[in-house]
Amino acid sequence: MKIGVVGLGLIGGSIFKDLKKLNYNVIAVSNSQCGEGIYKNYEVLKTCDFVFVCSAMNKTLEILDKLEEILPPDTVVTDVCSLKGFVSKKARPYKFVPSHPMAGTEHKGFENSFEGLFRGAKWVITPVFGEDSRLVELIEELGASPVITTPEKHDEAVALISHMPMVIAQAIFKTAAENPLALEIAASGFRDMTRLAMSNTEMANDMVQINSENIQISILKLYKTIGDLTNSDYLEQINEIKLNRQSWG
Repeated sequence: MKIGVVGLGLIGGSIFKDLKKLNYNVIAVSNSQCGEGIYKNYEVLKTCDFVFVCSAMNKTLEILDKLEEILPPDTVVTDVCSLKGFVSKKARPYKFVPSHPMAGTEHKGFENSFEGLFRGAKWVITPVFGEDSRLVELIEELGASPVITTPEKHDEAVALISHMPMVIAQAIFKTAAENPLALEIAASGFRDMTRLAMSNTEMANDMVQINSENIQISILKLYKTIGDLTNSDYLEQINEIKLNRQSWG
């Protein structure tokens, strides 16, 4: 099986490196990287059986449209965008299976990609246009566990566990930065709480712009939960949270 990867940032670069280690015939299309098996021209993808689109979210629809002019109908294509609703509105002439690997770091770029990024991670699939067993098999070979759901449920969930925490981390840091002493004495707890404030700027902007409604709803739910915590038996609530957190991992 010949596999193409479009975009060699953190996610695309890690997929590219993992597939090469697995001895797949893998090529990439990238404007920023060069090397063996890396091209500038999308035409090289026309002989691929499988294509991962790993571009920034704001460029993904344009690339999916471009691939319509190149790929045959039996080519399987998946994207790795952290939102699934906006890519799932249009059927494609190839086999399009939207997906999202729940893996990454606060760093970006091919230089920060590495083998094993997806090992032990969940990888969400939203097969609105039909499933494909080859995608599931590839995800499992990369070390991840497939999770099947709808684009709507996915986008609601990632607002709670990824997008809202990022916005909150940014807000916490911005608020604390108004007090010079606070930043001077801040230690590991504050550093851990605000790590997501260092997220890829382009990706963060895309998340907030595209998923703003779900993020706002999530923040309102958080506000209510904070009120519920402080207006109840706080010690009991914290112990329950700790138990749930430990069981989650």
